[in-house]
Amino acid sequence: MCAQRVVSPAPEPDERQFEAALRPSTLADFAGQPHVREQLAIAIEAARRRGEAMDHVLLCGPPGLGKTTLAAIIAQELSVPLDQTAGPILQKKLDLTGILSNMRARQVFFIDEIHRLLPDIEEILYSALEDFRLDILIGTGPGARTHSISLPRFTAVGATTRQGLLSAPLRGRFGIVLRLDPYDEETLAQIVHRSARLLEIEIASDAACEIARRGRGTPRIANRLLRRVRDFAQVRADGRIDHPVAKAALDLLKVDPFGLDDVDQKIMRTVLVKYGGGPVGLATIAASIDEQSDTIEEVYEPYLIQLGFLDRTPRGRIATDRAFDYFEVPRGRFAGAQNPLF
Repeated sequence: MCAQRVVSPAPEPDERQFEAALRPSTLADFAGQPHVREQLAIAIEAARRRGEAMDHVLLCGPPGLGKTTLAAIIAQELSVPLDQTAGPILQKKLDLTGILSNMRARQVFFIDEIHRLLPDIEEILYSALEDFRLDILIGTGPGARTHSISLPRFTAVGATTRQGLLSAPLRGRFGIVLRLDPYDEETLAQIVHRSARLLEIEIASDAACEIARRGRGTPRIANRLLRRVRDFAQVRADGRIDHPVAKAALDLLKVDPFGLDDVDQKIMRTVLVKYGGGPVGLATIAASIDEQSDTIEEVYEPYLIQLGFLDRTPRGRIATDRAFDYFEVPRGRFAGAQNPLF
C-alpha cells in the first residue's frame, strides 16, 4: 500500500473486515469523545428505562473517527437490531420505502453519508422520522392518491462528514446532534494498545505513542499504520514492535512525525517554495502536484489547517510562519510567487 493511501481517512475495500474485528461493542470500551459518550449514555439509559425508542441521532465529523462504530454501539446497548445503509446506495424511492416498511419497534436504522441522499428520497424521511408515517403515492395523474402506513417507533442514526450539506428540514428532525473531534495523542495510543492486544501483537508503550503521534488524530489511520508496522516487525525484526522498529517502519512509509505523507509535503512545498508562501489558488496547487482539487480540499487540507501550516483566505491558500519553520524554508520572494496584490 502506498503512503498516500496509508494516511487517508477513507476506508480501503480490503480493511472493512479488519476494522470490524477491532471496533468496540460497548460505550465502556469506546475510547475518547467523552462528551459524546456521556450524552449517549444518558439518552440510552433513559430510553431503556422508559421502554421506548431512543431519539434520532445525527453524528457529524471527519471520516475514521467512529461514527459507524457508535451506531452499532447504540443498537448493542439498546439490545435491538441494527439495519444500515448509505446515502449513495438509495437511488429510488422504493429502496427506502422497502427498508422502512420492514422496520421493527425500537430498531436502530443507520444511514451513513446521509448528506448524499437524493432530494426526493430525503422527503420520504421527513414524515418517517417525525410522525413515524410512510406516505406512498398510488397511481398517476388525476386519479393519484396518497396512502399512509404507520411505522413502529424506531431510532434513526445518521452519519455525515459534511453537516453543512444537510438540508435544514432533515437536520431539524434529529433530536441529538453530536460532533466527533480528532483524538489526542494519548487516547490514540490507548486505541493502538487495544488493537495490538486484539491482534495478539506485542508492542511497547513508546512504540504505540509513536504510531499515535503519526495517526493524524484518527483511529482508522492509526490502526492502518499498526498493520503496516506489524508487517515490518515480522519481516525485518523479531515480531515485537519497539520504538526503533516502529520509527523505522513509519519512516519507510514516508509518514513524518506529524503524520504527513508525500502528498501533504508536496502541497506544502508547492505553496512555500514555488509560490513563496502564497496566496495561491487550489486549482493551481492541484495542477502543480497532479492531484484532484476536491481530494486536496477534502482529504489533505483539513489536517494541514489543523496543524496550523495552511490558511484558507479569499485570495487563496497561504502558508503560515509555523510551516516555514517546520519545512525549513527561508522566508522571502521566490521565482513563480504570485503578487499578493492580485
